[in-house]
Amino acid sequence: MDTAILTRLLFAHILSDFFLQTESLCRGKYKGGKKRILYLLVHSVIHAAVAYLFVGLWNNWIIPLTIFITHFVIDWMKTSRKEDNAKVFVIDQMAHLVVIFLLWNFMAETFPLCQLWNNFDWDNTKIWAILIGYALMLKPSSVLLNLLLKKWGSVTNNKSLPKAGEWIGYLERILILTFVLTNNVEGVGFLLAAKSVFRFGELKKSDDVKTTEYILLGTFSSFTIAILTGFILLS
Repeated sequence: MDTAILTRLLFAHILSDFFLQTESLCRGKYKGGKKRILYLLVHSVIHAAVAYLFVGLWNNWIIPLTIFITHFVIDWMKTSRKEDNAKVFVIDQMAHLVVIFLLWNFMAETFPLCQLWNNFDWDNTKIWAILIGYALMLKPSSVLLNLLLKKWGSVTNNKSLPKAGEWIGYLERILILTFVLTNNVEGVGFLLAAKSVFRFGELKKSDDVKTTEYILLGTFSSFTIAILTGFILLS
């Protein structure tokens, strides 16, 4: 399977979108009127030119033309929302990646995406078990922890970020499961030590024993779920 075109297109996208896009160019895309169109055109031309240069198919104009048109349209839709947050960023990048993968699939005579789909080992229970394990580390574990800690009430902190604790739990459980599955269990200890250091100042200032115990219960319960899931998957 020829992945040369794919890797070159991906590199060209990263280079154009993150290194060759200046702050003024990025802000210009959110301006009104003709200036916005001009900035979008410049940015899209840069993408098309870099893709054309790195792919190296000098007689093929489908790639730069497709990159130019789709990038202009996607960025036009993105900047029309007047929002600049993580959700919009992820959707924008996913749209560009879909275009790149479809373009690669079209340019390759063997239709590599179809080959990947057909060659995937759908009957491999180990792969599905690992996917289930990572899925369990997210919302299901969060719901279970909330139910387990419910009888002790809840501890709220008006100074904390909205849902920050939930997302920290997601990330720590994913990291722990990854450490266990890759036989790097010492990473779990490092993660626990790092979290203890960051939490120590907060717990030291707190005169409420309930808050300290609640945080410890949540932390150890979260770690236990991730570690047990990892060992079950390895068995």
